[in-house]
Amino acid sequence: MGTANPLWGAPRIHGELLKLGIEVSERTVSRLLRRRRRPPSPTWRAFLTNHLTCLVSLDFFTVPTLTGRVLFVLVLLSHHRRRLVHLRITAHPTAEWTAHQIIEAFPDDTAPRWRLRDRDAIYGELFRRRVAGMGIDDVVTSPSSPWHTPYVERLIGSSRRECLDHLMVLNETHLRRTLARYLSYYHGARTHLSLATDAPRPRPIQAVTDGAVIAFPEVGGLHNRYERRAA
Repeated sequence: MGTANPLWGAPRIHGELLKLGIEVSERTVSRLLRRRRRPPSPTWRAFLTNHLTCLVSLDFFTVPTLTGRVLFVLVLLSHHRRRLVHLRITAHPTAEWTAHQIIEAFPDDTAPRWRLRDRDAIYGELFRRRVAGMGIDDVVTSPSSPWHTPYVERLIGSSRRECLDHLMVLNETHLRRTLARYLSYYHGARTHLSLATDAPRPRPIQAVTDGAVIAFPEVGGLHNRYERRAA
């Protein structure tokens, strides 16, 4: 009965058993009823879903260069349509520099309602004051919990697997140019399962009668964009 009715708890099953003439205590039913495993952090997933259109994630990732220099890449990702709204590169990130990037990313009254970040020390008092002054509520993840920022972590992982892991970065200019090419492909051509197999910038569905399928190289030939073009 518990398997056939997964939404029923012990009191409901106990009541049905009594109606069937089976004398058993509710405590016994509760003890014998198989406990359902609940998915982790349902409340957190609900928060991400409910605030999809007004939530932005912020994170850093590092890229080593050919000379051994380490560059820090700051990304700001809008959860709605998985669109990257801001990207900057620096060799020496500071709280003041990071706060300035938030202001630059959201001029006038375009700031989102919520901003999701981890507990990195760079988000210090100066940074928090600047963000609060823009009317953005800070949402801080639990310690060592990258799964709390799944969308921006997925973007960083995709950038590495689909682009940066296949070349050696020479310097900051080279990295900026490479990421610009990848993000052009990411926004305009790459399909996402979470977007119903569409791109962040929606792609029209072409008819078979629109012509032959032609491949257009993207990201220096690492990927291709396909379109139908009339002969």
